[in-house]
Amino acid sequence: MASNRINRINEEIQKALADMLRGLKDPRVSGTMISITRVETTPDLRFAKIYVSFLEEDKAKDAIKGLQSASGYLRRELGRELNLRYTPELQWSHDDSITYGAKMLKLINSLDKGSSDEEEEQG
Repeated sequence: MASNRINRINEEIQKALADMLRGLKDPRVSGTMISITRVETTPDLRFAKIYVSFLEEDKAKDAIKGLQSASGYLRRELGRELNLRYTPELQWSHDDSITYGAKMLKLINSLDKGSSDEEEEQG
């Protein structure tokens, strides 16, 4: 039962932060497209690890630094939006799963092309 509550809180934090990121004025953050892929909150709601992915991977380090510097502001705004006893401390982590997935898809597609070429030669 507690895990359902944590999952709902994670989803609410993800939605709220996604809205807040659009309004940040830090050029390191607003200069690239950022997606929050998932949020993991500790059971005591003291810490939330936010996994983010970036459209432009070369700007990821600067954007993470920008997010870390804006953490206090984002945490305060999150506390206003969500009525929780504790507003979790935000910890930012780069999530490269989208990049990894795109790379795997490219490899799979290249295998499909290779097998169709072999079938044409045999047939």
